[in-house]
Amino acid sequence: MHEQPVRAVPDEEHAQIAASTFRMLSDPTRVKILWALFQEESSVNALADAVGATPAAVSQHLAKLRLSGLVESRKEGTFAYYRAADQHVRRLLTETLSHAEHVTGAAEERDPHSY
Repeated sequence: MHEQPVRAVPDEEHAQIAASTFRMLSDPTRVKILWALFQEESSVNALADAVGATPAAVSQHLAKLRLSGLVESRKEGTFAYYRAADQHVRRLLTETLSHAEHVTGAAEERDPHSY
């Protein structure tokens, strides 16, 4: 794992991949779906309940996330179960959601000496 990118300026291929990832994360429902999938593997209906969307909408979002490589699926009988596929994206979402909580004041400020 690299804390910093290998190159000072990304080449075109890596810049395109990064931009594509941000496009996939630019929808609030997809952010919720991915966050839920980082917690546990889930079915479409369970995700729909968790994120407050219809199963049809969740299914469409999952298809996009799967095509982009951010979500994987497995079949068990007639059911499909989904899981998040990229731990790099988990770190990105963790930082972004933490930032959102600080912006809204929802995060409690911790004493830096309390760790």
